[in-house]
Amino acid sequence: MNENKAIPKMAMPEPTLRRLPWYLAYVRLLEQRNIEYVSSTQISKEINVDASQIAKDLSFLNIKGKTRIGYEVRKLVKELTDFLGFKSSHKAFVIGVGSLGAALIQDVGLSQYGMNIVAGFDVDPKLVGTDVCGVHIYDMSELAARQREYGVSIAILTVPVEYAQDATNLIVESGLKAIWNFTPFRIKVPDDIVIQNTSIYAHLALIYNRMGLKSSK
Repeated sequence: MNENKAIPKMAMPEPTLRRLPWYLAYVRLLEQRNIEYVSSTQISKEINVDASQIAKDLSFLNIKGKTRIGYEVRKLVKELTDFLGFKSSHKAFVIGVGSLGAALIQDVGLSQYGMNIVAGFDVDPKLVGTDVCGVHIYDMSELAARQREYGVSIAILTVPVEYAQDATNLIVESGLKAIWNFTPFRIKVPDDIVIQNTSIYAHLALIYNRMGLKSSK
């Protein structure tokens, strides 16, 4: 019996949930190297997270290591993959097939984490009707119809910032339930819609700021 499935995901602190994919990426490498066990201290050295924090994070999944041996790598990979939802396939649409949107469609790594991009949408007549790596690009006006056809629940939003809210409104009206927002605009949605903001520009600002602080010392 897999005990971690009984744990409500909302009970887990968000910082812990953000760290779990780091652990998974590392232990997957160990699995590929046929390494059977790993300690929290070893994981700590590789990903720069305190060993006690790693043990605490994994305890939310009822994953416990063996004294003087550590965690069983294969089991750890399975438990993390199952809990994070990466084992299941989640269909998604890319909304806005510019350079970033096209790059995400071409990113084969997303499929390894359960993200299956099945279509793209744009308003540019030069893009509509074309394919990107086998993924067809439709006109935005077809979003609702294609949502019913494909049964997609996730939209990846990569439109120019000035169109972010209008595109969001159409996404919600079309029946999608989650938005991965890559624009720097803080979109507004009903309470039952899941949003994850991933602003590349905000991260750039952090990099520039920290570079400036280091160079001033």
